[in-house]
Amino acid sequence: MAGHSKFKNIMHRKGAQDKKRSAQFSKLSREITVAAKMGMPDPDMNPRLRAAVNAAKAQSMPKDNIQRAIDKASKGDAENYEEVRYEGYGPGGVAIIVEALTDNRNRTATNVRTAFAKNGGNLGASGAVSHGFERLGLIEYPAKVGDEEKVLEAAIEAGADDVESDTSEDGLHSIWTSVENLHPVSRELEKVLGEAEAVKLAWRPSLKAEVGESDAATLLKLIDVLDDDDDVQTVWGNYEISDEVMEKLG
Repeated sequence: MAGHSKFKNIMHRKGAQDKKRSAQFSKLSREITVAAKMGMPDPDMNPRLRAAVNAAKAQSMPKDNIQRAIDKASKGDAENYEEVRYEGYGPGGVAIIVEALTDNRNRTATNVRTAFAKNGGNLGASGAVSHGFERLGLIEYPAKVGDEEKVLEAAIEAGADDVESDTSEDGLHSIWTSVENLHPVSRELEKVLGEAEAVKLAWRPSLKAEVGESDAATLLKLIDVLDDDDDVQTVWGNYEISDEVMEKLG
């Protein structure tokens, strides 16, 4: 889930963490297998696989699970997953992009369409909202790696385009690059800041939409339902929810 809110904290309070973790491992495994199948099974020779493995490590996924997911691709017994993108509108007209890895397009399309329909949104045609986003590279580090100045300096030296820092306890430094420079910049940053929590292609909204209290609860439910779908890898949105609204919902 990608947007601005205290949603992560709410998820912790809601519990069901074991189920969440299991689902997260399943999604990470799927990305590792697809990345290994598309390129070399060696993370050092395959940037997408390296990013997937690092993301799995950041979520404390066991090494055996990671290796199993890589082996699955090289043994040729992996399912044939397709990358699919869905676009639609959530409550309050919020633009949402859903990225999925699926072995059954019909199942995934039905699940995504139902999630939108039951939670105040509607699924649009391909290209319905993506024109309001930029396709960029995103590198994320936890706030604890250093203050804003240290990360900004490292990002400039590495050739990044922009940095957004949230230095709260659960905050992240988000470092933005062009798609082409994502992996070269991440390699340079690693020398200074260590392994990133995430290195991925992202959708960055050109304009943010402020979501009021009346729509926020339904929007978060929609994102929650989408995130819970096994086929959905990432949900991007152009929404912004104020701390005041989140406190009322919490």
